[in-house]
Amino acid sequence: MAARTREWATYQDLLNAPDNLVAELVDGELFLSPRPAGPHNQFASGLGYYVIGHYNRGGPGGWWIVYEPEIHFAVDERAVVPDLAGWRRERMPAHPVDHRYTVVPDWVCEILSPSTYRWDRDTKLPLYAHYGVPWAWYAHPTKHYVEILQLVDGDWVAKHEGDAKFRAEPFMEVEIDLGSIWASPPAS
Repeated sequence: MAARTREWATYQDLLNAPDNLVAELVDGELFLSPRPAGPHNQFASGLGYYVIGHYNRGGPGGWWIVYEPEIHFAVDERAVVPDLAGWRRERMPAHPVDHRYTVVPDWVCEILSPSTYRWDRDTKLPLYAHYGVPWAWYAHPTKHYVEILQLVDGDWVAKHEGDAKFRAEPFMEVEIDLGSIWASPPAS
């Protein structure tokens, strides 16, 4: 179960969090969530197969795609950990020396779970918009859908469900086969 702190938290509180939890900090609120469950990990690995496998190994587009990077907005007051994030190499020519990514990503993917759904949607999505992340994908691995959002108007660009095969911005060069990624039948 995820937990939020009730007192003003600092980056030091994030660093002091237990290693078995994902720790994020937004405006003094520390959010701790458990490591992802099986369906979540299966989807992250499957999507990584398509996107990381294609783009990180010299594929088109010049991207860095990273699992669970710690992204810092506004120095250390806002540190979030999306499930996946990507940067165009012309904007971030190299990875940081330490664990803190301070360049705003060009793409994030949040894999929704019961313990993180509200935090991912209600706190992190507006934060991504505020800092100008152009693309956000929100995937629900047990309900079998992926929402593709573009920052332009905040409208849904597309929603792909079930076993669909699709191409979506910003990764139009890759066809993603959702049927090969889901870990279990869809939840009713």
